[in-house]
Amino acid sequence: MNISTILVVSPMYKELQTIIEKKVPQKTFRFIPEDKLTQNDINWADALVSFNLKADYEYSNVKWIHSLGAGVDRFLYKKKWNEAVLLTRTICSFGQRIAEYCLSYILKDLQLHDVFQNQQEQKIWNQLTPKLVGDQSVLVYGTGEIGQMIAKVFSGLGVDVYGVSLSGQEKAYFKEVVKLDSHFSRLSEMNYIINTLPLTEKTEKFFNGTIFNHLSNTGFINVGRGASVDEEALLQALTGKQIRFAVLDVFSQEPLPENNLLWSHPRVQITPHVSAVTTPQEGAACFLETLMNIEENKPLKNLVDTKKGY
Repeated sequence: MNISTILVVSPMYKELQTIIEKKVPQKTFRFIPEDKLTQNDINWADALVSFNLKADYEYSNVKWIHSLGAGVDRFLYKKKWNEAVLLTRTICSFGQRIAEYCLSYILKDLQLHDVFQNQQEQKIWNQLTPKLVGDQSVLVYGTGEIGQMIAKVFSGLGVDVYGVSLSGQEKAYFKEVVKLDSHFSRLSEMNYIINTLPLTEKTEKFFNGTIFNHLSNTGFINVGRGASVDEEALLQALTGKQIRFAVLDVFSQEPLPENNLLWSHPRVQITPHVSAVTTPQEGAACFLETLMNIEENKPLKNLVDTKKGY
């Protein structure tokens, strides 16, 4: 595949320009912010490099789209896709970043940080015993690269890590992997649930009352996609104590609207989609490697199955 004109659309377009242009001077680039993008820019390009475009565009004339994030739902979710267009995604330190993000909140819970902070504010000396992370069971939805890294980090600390996937295929570091249609059998045993699933029509509002009603005093962490969670059902589960606390990094609408009830819920921790941030250096490195592999007809480890949506 011959790629000559490349359009890079990102809030970090200046940083990417500094890194990329000197690496491939033989290509013609346009580096622009998202709010300056037009359909004419896309029509000009052989390749589009972006992540979170703010509007719908026609991509069928480009040869290749590269997502600067791990997710590609912005390009595929409930949209028609021209199979002649190649779609790749960024693979970098996302797995490690998300694993450490999840671990930090689980350790915070086990070490009773909030409880002891509250006692300090009230000047109460009450000795409570923190729990050990190695005594916990965690169920990870999604056993791809990110899910596997979570399993690797957690299992290394003695955690029993279970996985849920479409196929139920066994993966390294998981004690057991179950199919998506038989995951209910494990829910009641879990101390924590972590969602890393991509957003597809199958996973939209997947975490709903049916799932939450199988839980009891469970911690819920969402680092997948916001639209995979039914927010109303989540609030009900928090009220009913099926979910003890929720850590939410992703939402159906971002930024999260000020009137959303999740902001003020005492057992919800909100972060602004930071569990796996693409740095300019990592984003540029993955793009450049992918470009080289495409032009040299080498295998693409980050190729997206557009029919599956991930």
